[in-house]
Amino acid sequence: MKIVDVSIFEGRNIYSHKKCIRMDLDLEGYCETPSNKIEGFNERLLELLPELKTHRCGIDEDQGFFKRLQEGTYLAHICEHMIIALQNRIGIEIAYGKAREILGDLYYIIYQYEYKNTAIEAAKLAIDIINTLTKGLEFDLSPRLSSLEETLLSEQLGPSTLAICAEAKKRGIPVLKLGERSMFQLGYGKHAKIIEATICSETSGTAIDIACDKLLTKEVLSAQCLPVASGYKVQNSIDMLLKAEKIGYPIVVKPTYGNQGKGVFVNIQNEKQAMEAYSILTKEYQDIMIEQFITGRDFRACVVDGEIIAVAERIPPYVVGNGIRTVRQLIEVLNKDERRGRGHEKPLTKIKMDEALIAYISKSGYSLDSILPEGVKLVLKENANLSTGGTAIDCTDIICEENIEICKRVAKSIGLNICGIDICCNDISIPLTKEGAIIEVNAAPGIRMHHYPYSGKSRNVASAIVDMLCKEQIRMPIISVTGTNGKTTTTRLIAHTLSLKGYNVGMTTTGGIYIGNKCVHKGDTTGYLSAMTLLMNKEIDAAVLETARGGIIKKGLAYDLADVAVITNITEDHLGLDGINTIEDLASVKALVGEAVKDEGYVVINADDHMSKTIVGRMKSNIIFFSKDKENDLLRENINKGGYGIYPENGYIYVEKDGNAVPLGKINNIGITIKGKLKYNIENSMAACAALVGIGVDYATIRKGLTTFKSNEEQNPGRFNMYSVNGATVILDYGHNIEGYKAVLEGAKSIRHKRLIGVIGVPGDRLDSNILNVANIAGNYFNYIYIKEDEEKRGRKPGEVAGILEMGVKESGNTNYEIILNELEALEKAIDNSKPGDVIIIFFEKFEPLVKLVKTRIKNEEEIQLEATVG
Repeated sequence: MKIVDVSIFEGRNIYSHKKCIRMDLDLEGYCETPSNKIEGFNERLLELLPELKTHRCGIDEDQGFFKRLQEGTYLAHICEHMIIALQNRIGIEIAYGKAREILGDLYYIIYQYEYKNTAIEAAKLAIDIINTLTKGLEFDLSPRLSSLEETLLSEQLGPSTLAICAEAKKRGIPVLKLGERSMFQLGYGKHAKIIEATICSETSGTAIDIACDKLLTKEVLSAQCLPVASGYKVQNSIDMLLKAEKIGYPIVVKPTYGNQGKGVFVNIQNEKQAMEAYSILTKEYQDIMIEQFITGRDFRACVVDGEIIAVAERIPPYVVGNGIRTVRQLIEVLNKDERRGRGHEKPLTKIKMDEALIAYISKSGYSLDSILPEGVKLVLKENANLSTGGTAIDCTDIICEENIEICKRVAKSIGLNICGIDICCNDISIPLTKEGAIIEVNAAPGIRMHHYPYSGKSRNVASAIVDMLCKEQIRMPIISVTGTNGKTTTTRLIAHTLSLKGYNVGMTTTGGIYIGNKCVHKGDTTGYLSAMTLLMNKEIDAAVLETARGGIIKKGLAYDLADVAVITNITEDHLGLDGINTIEDLASVKALVGEAVKDEGYVVINADDHMSKTIVGRMKSNIIFFSKDKENDLLRENINKGGYGIYPENGYIYVEKDGNAVPLGKINNIGITIKGKLKYNIENSMAACAALVGIGVDYATIRKGLTTFKSNEEQNPGRFNMYSVNGATVILDYGHNIEGYKAVLEGAKSIRHKRLIGVIGVPGDRLDSNILNVANIAGNYFNYIYIKEDEEKRGRKPGEVAGILEMGVKESGNTNYEIILNELEALEKAIDNSKPGDVIIIFFEKFEPLVKLVKTRIKNEEEIQLEATVG
């Protein structure tokens, strides 16, 4: 078995609404070999991964997968379960997976993940196990499992980040991961906030710099008459000893720019201990300081947005002797506590038996191999940070008012909106002005100790942080538009109308990414990455996303939930690509857009479209139907249930709800319908109206949007754009499939003309039958045809698509055609041979070169007329 391809889905996708990975596998000859036919395979597998016995599998029974193994199941299915089991083994709670045959030995498996790299490594491990067991060999799982755990530790999020993200998600605030670090964006657009652990986008960089410089922090706080321990920067060992004499022993030696209590040596009693600490620190740190040692207990106060949210006492890790075990053994017992993990993965951290620990316990006359006498308590670390193995006890309810005010002043003095204040005193309920001092201020305080205290009440600091970040509206309206035809025009009309409402709209289309009215990137931008561009943009406050089939299949959806989804229609297009072979497959893909809508949001569905009607049952939110027929059954049923319906009647588009029908616009005044001639744009207008109603736009603004949006190069480029050249009308349109051709040609037929001339082409990735159908349609409509090809062949040979088009034109009985493969040359020839009153339609691949040609011809014509007039 080997991996052929890997696709990672970070959001909702066609396989699952969870994050998942698709892995394509080659079973290398084992596609028809069940597990019970491979000698010893099942037994050795269950010995390695006994948790597989608990998997219910597709039959949804206790030990369902175990039964399938006994009956004999295939390796791809087994691999899927193994990947889930391996992730579970190292503490990742995921459960979803499935395996499907592609062809012969080629299978794909889908499995849920939490951490991408770990999930991929788990898959590689599962495959290595399978390959080893199929050869009848033993597999040593222990070292590989340790390696997998290391991978997890390298990418696992810290508890602070996890808590804040979880709190945001609980409130329905979308969370985006930024890059490979622990940086996340909460919300979308201009109101979005960024966090990295407990540092947020509003945290002052200057304040962070001050807090990171422990000496500068002392200086700032001292200037505000706040109680701090005196301290100095040391240049060398001699300087340290001189300043230590000035302060007076005991002292503290630590890095000037340290964090998490790393490298802190406290209660140093004499020169010898000071030199030992300094020697250890200089191996790792450049800037070292000393300060007065304050006797007392170690407290941490957490301030968020100027308020004390939590206070905890931090207790250094310690062991108590029993007269039998060594210090090392006692630490090992302590580390077996299920609450302790490596790094930040659990409420407590395992204690490292490192050089600092050895040096510290040596002060008390012990080593790791010393047997600790019964009842003797041995403190193991200089500090009480959770990251070095300490524990925390909640003290929020006992801190006195004076100390609360001192902590608030500390946060304001440094300028931090989130901070942790380290305090040393004997009793946090006694004012610091009487005893104790502030030791440090942390710009990125860990909140694990407050969420998971060893004892006492849990304090939800993450909630306070999200409260601070979300004082303003953090969500922005998102409208996602999909379908086979009409997506781009509908998207543009919605965005145009929202801009009239005062929104700075971000929009993705087949023509490019737009911020406001400015195109920031040209091209077909209807997929995941283009949507992410808008979601992460700090200028926009609304997003309208054209969401195409290809992007959904390849990467899934970038956003979590839209406010409104629009499905314009579902007809045959792109079949035979990416595993989408039937119209039903295509409908399933498009349905995802409708499923990914907020509960209180709306899905807009074309009640006249057969395939769209088949997916209605998959929608969980409100539905707005639009139809050309006021009496459409689905539309009527929805209105009768209290929902909205959009339909045309007596020359107007109406919205109806609760028996009240309101005209949204006169059809002949809707710009893109060209006085009602373009019937398909009446449908697109209804779809846009439905979306705008769903988003809560007032009817007056919708009317204004309908009348001010035109089918021109500026507002709707490439969609039935009309130009007058030499007395003929040239129409540029992106129609590229059967229904697109039909719609455009029906519209063109209603325009006064002497002859209809077509420049036709179809993308090469369409089925032969679809290309033939397009040619048949063209042959029946056009008086004369120029057959051209796209530059991008999409897997076809030069002339191949043109040959199929020629065949289809002939089948229609039309013999008035010629083949000019280059579309620019074909249009030029069509214009040259046109007569006044002709209508030329080109179904283009590339818009800009054709516009340039047409404008050049118009300019030349105007210059000739001017010369004639002057002459």
